[in-house]
Amino acid sequence: MKTLALLLSLMFVTSASPKVYTFKLTTIDGKPFSLAKYKGKKLLIVNTASKCGYTPQYAELQKLADQYKDKLVVVGFPANNFASQEPGTNADIKTFCEKNFGVTFPLSSKVSVKGDDIDPLFAYLTAEPNPDFTGEIKWNFEKFLIDENGKLIHRYRSAVKPLSDDITKAL
Repeated sequence: MKTLALLLSLMFVTSASPKVYTFKLTTIDGKPFSLAKYKGKKLLIVNTASKCGYTPQYAELQKLADQYKDKLVVVGFPANNFASQEPGTNADIKTFCEKNFGVTFPLSSKVSVKGDDIDPLFAYLTAEPNPDFTGEIKWNFEKFLIDENGKLIHRYRSAVKPLSDDITKAL
C-alpha cells in the first residue's frame, strides 16, 4: 500500500511545476489549501503531535515563523502515527496549539505520515532525494525544508530544534 500511495502522489505531478506545489491539502479548519501559495518562500513542513516529548518545539516553530516571516513559512501537519500522541480532533489540536504555544503558522488537518494510509505529500517527501536521508518518518516533529522553488533541500530528525543553527543557516 505504501507503493500505491507514492504512485498516487506522483500522479499529481506535472512537469511544469515543482512537485511539492501540486498536492491538495486541507487546513485544520477544513478548508482546501495549496502550498503553491507560498512559492518564493522557503517552507518548513513538520509532522506534529500534542502529547509528545518534542511538543514544546511548537514554541520554537512559532518563533522561527515570526523571525523569518519574510522568507519562510512553517506548516504543521498533526499526525497520530506515533504512540497515539495526537489523539484529538482538529478543533482540539487547533485550540491546544493556540492556547499553549500561540501558534499562528498554518496547520493542516490531521494526516497520516507513515503506513498504508500515508498522506501523498509525506509519501513524496520521504522518498524525495535530499542531502540528508530518505525513508520512513521515525517520530513526531521531523522537519522538511523546501526551497523557494519547491525543492526539498534538507530533512531533519525530531531532535533538531527549530531555532538550531542546522536550520537557521539553511534559511
